[in-house]
Amino acid sequence: MTDAILVLNAGSSSLKFAVFERRHQLPLLAKGGVSSLPDKPSMKVWSAGTGKIERTLADGPLDVRAAVGRVVEEIRAHDYFARVRSVGHRIVHGGRDFTGATLLDESTLAALRRLVPLAPLHQPVNLEIVEEATALFPDADQYGCFDTAFHAMRPRIATLYGLPRELTEAGLISYGFHGLSFSYIAGRLRDRDRDEAGGRAIVAHLGSGASLCAIRDGKSVATTMGFSPLDGLVMSTRSGAIDPGAILHLLEERKMSAAEITDLLYRHSGLLGVSGISGDMRTLLSSHDPAAREAVDLFVYRAGREIGSLAAALGGLDTLVFTAGIGENAPEVRERIGAAAAWLGVTIDPERNRAGETSIGAPGSAVEVLVIPTDEERAVAEEILTAQG
Repeated sequence: MTDAILVLNAGSSSLKFAVFERRHQLPLLAKGGVSSLPDKPSMKVWSAGTGKIERTLADGPLDVRAAVGRVVEEIRAHDYFARVRSVGHRIVHGGRDFTGATLLDESTLAALRRLVPLAPLHQPVNLEIVEEATALFPDADQYGCFDTAFHAMRPRIATLYGLPRELTEAGLISYGFHGLSFSYIAGRLRDRDRDEAGGRAIVAHLGSGASLCAIRDGKSVATTMGFSPLDGLVMSTRSGAIDPGAILHLLEERKMSAAEITDLLYRHSGLLGVSGISGDMRTLLSSHDPAAREAVDLFVYRAGREIGSLAAALGGLDTLVFTAGIGENAPEVRERIGAAAAWLGVTIDPERNRAGETSIGAPGSAVEVLVIPTDEERAVAEEILTAQG
């Protein structure tokens, strides 16, 4: 029986998983996830053998370790447990040192723990899941695959801040994130056109976390997130780019502590902060509250402005791709961002857009406009298969 690769992909309030056969093209055996952690956990599972299953998991809170246990129960129930020889983990921050699928030993994990302050929402959860998976699969290899890795080959000039050189050399640079998603989309663009691979492409990963990436020849050229996942676009509860002077004001005039500012910028800003209602785009789009509309307007404005910046880095634009939760499921947001980029030659066909077709560009659009669902779990499995030869 063919060995399998289990992939675990943790967000701040969810855990997605997938099981792939460890062979060419990575046939999918099962996938699913636990959502709405910790308060209202529910699970969705698809298996090649049994189809779809949906269930509520508990009346009370469920932490991420327990969620891993529920995933393993499903894997056992579908007879995949004994086949798992490798477990792959999406890890948000790999710093400078980790730029591909990496076996996770104690020294590697210690280095990754030192990066927790750079991604406080995700990195601790990622590493907690590694510990749990190691206990549950003691004979399997544990691999880390990193959201920063796809951006590691950007030109050095794209990673620098205007800071003293000693701080740059100490690692205070732009890393970029959502790399596994961007890597997957770059691969799909290459599948569509082996020669051009989308040409000068901008990929809009728009979800609870959101960022844009400029890609040329399948490689990252520039991206909106930088030193941390706080940078760039307005997000669900994260502020996005903000004047450093505003942080100084909060410290000096408001007398806020570093912990309070961290909590403010990561958990109480973005769409939630601007609207005062919700960080969920679906809720805001359905609301008639002027503050909700302003939050959506700001999201669109910042995305449109950053597309212009990345187009400058590319020297033009051939392809615009929408992906992730908002990018894949919010036609109004796609339409409005497309309108903001009309000066670059972007024209979206309203009917194709509302229907959720893959190609939503209008006839005659100078820029190809696509909606491509991302698959970070497959990107992790592909990296592991390559690393294992």
